[in-house]
Amino acid sequence: METKKQIVSSTPEPTIRRLPMYLSYLKNFLSDGREYISAPHIASDLRIDATTRTKDLAYIGISGKPKIGYSVPVLINYLEEFLGYNRNDLAFLVGAGNLGTALLKYEGFKNTGLRIVAAFDNDTRKIGGKIGGVEILPIDKLRNMIERMHIAIGIITTPEGVAQSIADMMIGWGIKAIWNFTPAIIKAPEGIFVENTSIYSNLAVIINKIQNQ
Repeated sequence: METKKQIVSSTPEPTIRRLPMYLSYLKNFLSDGREYISAPHIASDLRIDATTRTKDLAYIGISGKPKIGYSVPVLINYLEEFLGYNRNDLAFLVGAGNLGTALLKYEGFKNTGLRIVAAFDNDTRKIGGKIGGVEILPIDKLRNMIERMHIAIGIITTPEGVAQSIADMMIGWGIKAIWNFTPAIIKAPEGIFVENTSIYSNLAVIINKIQNQ
């Protein structure tokens, strides 16, 4: 029998990226007082091919009932369990500038199980203060904190030019996954997960589409 970890690891990345969209949609659906939803309804509202929707939900281990569809509360529970939103994953953030500040103040992380427990910066005006209830510490305390708290997730919101050096330090001190918000292409050894969220790339796509309408 496959374990949950094996099932999650075998799930295609495009499916994993779509699952939070299903979850958000279903929570809004439930808030309207509707407790059952049909498979075609999901596919139509989200503009997803019915076959894709069937495969996506099959990965989380749930199937709808004929003529009834899915129980929305049950489907939400399955999705949250699969995505790990009922866990408590701790992360450190490096770079308490404008973008870092926005992430530290973002309340939505509470719904995903991710909690940024400390932020690091070299700006003496910020060190010792708090942003969004998170303490800002000097960068030279990063190593001790990672090793002492066994933090696995690092978030980088520094200037592009120092992003790789910050990533190298994080990896060397025990970080296993990096969420990179800078334009830098982070190089990491095998077994270290790097997720790039490029605001610049997304903006370029938006501007290009507008210009070519």
